[in-house]
Amino acid sequence: MKGIYIFLADGFEDVEALGTNDVLRRAGLLTTLVGIGEEPFAQTSHGALVGVEANLPFMETDHEGTTENDLLIFPGGMPGSKSLAACKPLIRLMQEHYDAGGSVAAICAAPGLVLSQLRGIEGATVTCFDGFEGALQKAGAHFEPRPAICSGRIITGRSAGHALSFGLEIVKKLRPEKVEEVRHALYLHTI
Repeated sequence: MKGIYIFLADGFEDVEALGTNDVLRRAGLLTTLVGIGEEPFAQTSHGALVGVEANLPFMETDHEGTTENDLLIFPGGMPGSKSLAACKPLIRLMQEHYDAGGSVAAICAAPGLVLSQLRGIEGATVTCFDGFEGALQKAGAHFEPRPAICSGRIITGRSAGHALSFGLEIVKKLRPEKVEEVRHALYLHTI
């Protein structure tokens, strides 16, 4: 699966999805918002409706030519993270993508609920919202309470308050030459 996809389920955390999307687009990265429902929108955890560009059932799932620069992103928020974690076609897609050499990223509750289901997370260093690290540790990952962490092809973020750091960590992996430009544009000189 080629490209950068941000998966949205009703109840996703606004800033974790849209802030990350904004940071990536500022770096010149093309992103696609994907809904896991049948509607052409998803509702945020704060009640706003956000249009999606694609829906999971209609996604192209050819993994030939997938590289570590192809990325699936899972924002947190409740009940959004739980819905992503319970979506078996999405979990299967994540595993196939990772097995084909692609990267995955999740923030807040999503590392613990979604990425903990990933075969291959063993030995990765990860972060997440407090209280969601247990499933990651049980799966063999090492938890550290940092704003954002890139560990091989797995990128994780701690919380909504660290969404921009999470986005910058993704930029650092995919377009390292753009990190300072984006940081300056966002006036994040101290993060």
